[in-house]
Amino acid sequence: GQLAVIAAKLNCAPDVHAIKEALALALPSVQGQMENLAVDMGYTPGVLALFYKVAIGSGVAPLVIFMGVGAMTDFGPLLANPRTLLLGAAAQFGIFATVLGALTLNYFGLISFTLPQAAAIGIIGGADGPTAIYLSGKLAPELLGAIAVAAYSYMALVPLIQPPIMRALTSEKERKIRMVQLRTVSKREKILFPVVLLLLVALLLPDAAPLLGMFCFGNLMRESGVVERLSDTVQNGLINIVTIFLGLSVGAKLVADKFLQPQTLGILLLGV
Repeated sequence: GQLAVIAAKLNCAPDVHAIKEALALALPSVQGQMENLAVDMGYTPGVLALFYKVAIGSGVAPLVIFMGVGAMTDFGPLLANPRTLLLGAAAQFGIFATVLGALTLNYFGLISFTLPQAAAIGIIGGADGPTAIYLSGKLAPELLGAIAVAAYSYMALVPLIQPPIMRALTSEKERKIRMVQLRTVSKREKILFPVVLLLLVALLLPDAAPLLGMFCFGNLMRESGVVERLSDTVQNGLINIVTIFLGLSVGAKLVADKFLQPQTLGILLLGV
């Protein structure tokens, strides 16, 4: 019935633009009909579709990776010298600059980005792959593949980009300074820090609580010292396995008709 209606619209279309509009309306309907037909014939989703549904569709993979990163992180230097927190805060400027860049491209009509898409692209400025995947999966699933490729590509380029910048901004004498910890951080401080951090995030930024909660949980496992076997598993085996499934899931979204678009070029340029 729906196919007959679509055919009638195409026959009555007065010009090319009307035909394009009719086709745009037709494609989702035809896709839905084909999916229903495949289910009726006994076809089931492939393994890559299941990877995506479990790893990214549910948001599990980025959360588990954050738990592993938390288990690998030592907050001792930060607690000894809290002023270094400002260095990490500088990443927020990159996020907002990328969001504004995406909205600017949309304003001038160069590349069309909605506000949720611009926000998902903006997280690339934080140079954090799991966060970029988690946020784009929530705000702009259609751009997930391009955003993930951009985020991880620029993270991989850090060892090539940083050295010349460091040599340009520092002298040889400054680079030879031996960094020492200002004071010894007690075990109690290291255990209380992730607990207090999680409480503050849950109260002030509840939307970020899942990511930071897993991060703090991983760090608490590390610092408590009572679950060393679990902490070692999270830091090594588990995070490696989840990363493999995450890569397969993202790769499944890199189909040519969605990836080879002007929006992808804009995302790659904004990521710089």
